[in-house]
Amino acid sequence: MNPFRAWRRAENDWFSVGPTSSFPDLDDTTTALSSPRPCTGLPDPTPGCKAFHVPKEDTSKRREVPIAEDEADATASDTGADNDLTDQVLVFRYRGKFHAIDHQCPHASFPLSRGAPFDIEDFGIVLSAGLTCPKHGWSFDLFSGRSDRGNYRLKVWEVELRDVSGGQALKGVEGGEGKEEEMVREVWVRRKPRMG
Repeated sequence: MNPFRAWRRAENDWFSVGPTSSFPDLDDTTTALSSPRPCTGLPDPTPGCKAFHVPKEDTSKRREVPIAEDEADATASDTGADNDLTDQVLVFRYRGKFHAIDHQCPHASFPLSRGAPFDIEDFGIVLSAGLTCPKHGWSFDLFSGRSDRGNYRLKVWEVELRDVSGGQALKGVEGGEGKEEEMVREVWVRRKPRMG
């Protein structure tokens, strides 16, 4: 046993949540993350985010969780035992950057898939990005997890983009002519490891 090597914890395993092309690029004109949007390369509109149930004991038992599209479906599904928000991660792309956070609001245990992303600005200069929980209007920084009120902190997961082995380059991914080629990539996430 090497005393300088950290112990491997099962809850810190990386896992793939899909290709980058399966996530629409959101901006601050969107209302809720879960609202369907057109996505490059897909025929039907897709939700702006994906949610996964990831047990802490064994991340290999992860599964994608359906996100309700309207208020009636959301209320019915949020109360079901199958949609316990405790071990769920919410993954989305906002202004070209991928974010992975706990699906549950740390203040009110409300699904953040119904929240709205926004830019955190100071005198017109964008400093960071945030997400507003619609239940009480609390906001959280997507990079640090800090809340705008109280001492609540949203758990932020690590995100990594990996090239797909044998992947082909796509020409003009955004639909415009003259765009440079972009490699096919996958989004991988994991819980931030505990230090110490």
